[in-house]
Amino acid sequence: RWKVPLEVAAAMAAKVFSLALLVVSTQAYAPTFMGTRLPLRKASNAASLSMKIELAPLPYDYTALEPKIGKRTLEIHHDKHHAKYVNVANQMIEGTDMEKDDCATIVMKSHKAGNQGLFNNAAQAWNHDFYWKCMKPGGGGKPTGAIAEQINKDFGSYDEFKKQFEVAGNTAFGSGWAWLSWDGSKLVVDKTIGAGNPITDGKKP
Repeated sequence: RWKVPLEVAAAMAAKVFSLALLVVSTQAYAPTFMGTRLPLRKASNAASLSMKIELAPLPYDYTALEPKIGKRTLEIHHDKHHAKYVNVANQMIEGTDMEKDDCATIVMKSHKAGNQGLFNNAAQAWNHDFYWKCMKPGGGGKPTGAIAEQINKDFGSYDEFKKQFEVAGNTAFGSGWAWLSWDGSKLVVDKTIGAGNPITDGKKP
């Protein structure tokens, strides 16, 4: 499986690291669509939740991506920032008809219903889980095989794809994501802001 070049992933991580620091330094609250706040349970009680949305461990050691992405960055980004989205989303679905749904289904249902607070947390839980799996020690570089052929077909060259992907990642206002997605007929580069995810448009990252 081809992995995103670490220099590209590191640049994206740098953009969200300051946001992660802000999030974990404040009291844990879940914003709702109308801007009111829902106090979270303390972490000691988190195990009592159904935890349908899970915080999977990183698929590599915390030092595995150094020097591109350091241990402390991963500790904060995964163990605090990502974990917060998981905890909030699980609390918000508890006792609802979505508490047994998987994360992608919750993302789609909350988006369709206009439940912005739930969508933000569930989608960011999904986005971060996907993000960790897009990297590996020694990964990156030009892809090979079927994905390489498809990139060349749809973008003209790997260099053109990389250019578009970097522009998408570096021009997202505030915090956002750059995606390589399949739209049903071809590969496309998408840029989303906040918790946005191409799956809500019928695409497959």
